[in-house]
Amino acid sequence: MLTEPLTTAPSCDSSTKLFRRDGVPVEWLISDDLVPYPVALEAMRTRAAAIAEGGAGERVWLLEHPPLYTAGTSAASGDLLAPDRFPVYDAGRGGQYTYHGPGQRVVYFMLDLRQRGRDVRCLVRGLEALIVDVLAEFNIQGERREGRIGVWVQRPDKGPGREDKIAAIGVRVSRWVSFHGIAINVMPELDHFGGIVPCGISDQGVTSFEDLGQLASIAEVDVALRRAFERRFGPAADIRSEALVTAA
Repeated sequence: MLTEPLTTAPSCDSSTKLFRRDGVPVEWLISDDLVPYPVALEAMRTRAAAIAEGGAGERVWLLEHPPLYTAGTSAASGDLLAPDRFPVYDAGRGGQYTYHGPGQRVVYFMLDLRQRGRDVRCLVRGLEALIVDVLAEFNIQGERREGRIGVWVQRPDKGPGREDKIAAIGVRVSRWVSFHGIAINVMPELDHFGGIVPCGISDQGVTSFEDLGQLASIAEVDVALRRAFERRFGPAADIRSEALVTAA
């Protein structure tokens, strides 16, 4: 959900440096244990508010959730096909229904857009480009589609014109600070997506690294994420995972 007016930058292509911020490292936090969604949501909100007030720095948070569904602000009730399968949470972000679970790398971006161009459309484009960069390191050709936020992979093996979504994007921006972020399917249980119409799209499928025959660990994907983020957004600095709650 966007709570700031959209602006239009001269260019949002993959080469833009609009969001790069050098000299001020972003905190890079990796949680090793599954993080309950309500805990993550509260931590993000608290941190984003602190950033907006000038009391905290930017943070990128990498984690996995237990199996669950989240509803964005555009979620249609009919797209929740199995309401009793997993817990369902109101995410407060843009978009529709999404699945999160083990084997999926979720990355939450708490960035100060006052320092990064104040352009929400370009932020989304930048996150899509970051995902494409990560996929390329594993010989997966990810592509963006106009009118469909996220990153897609062509699946000619499934028929003409077929493609699967490998990564979802959903952000919220409040007081020019972003939170929520992206979810990349590394090795999740793909049948868990069957309880929803993912992102409201019923005529295409969902895939993962594993489904495409590219075996990679979450840790290996994290290395590629760090490299892509620093190339496009600027430097990052590790912080201790124990700081999850106390340093939110």
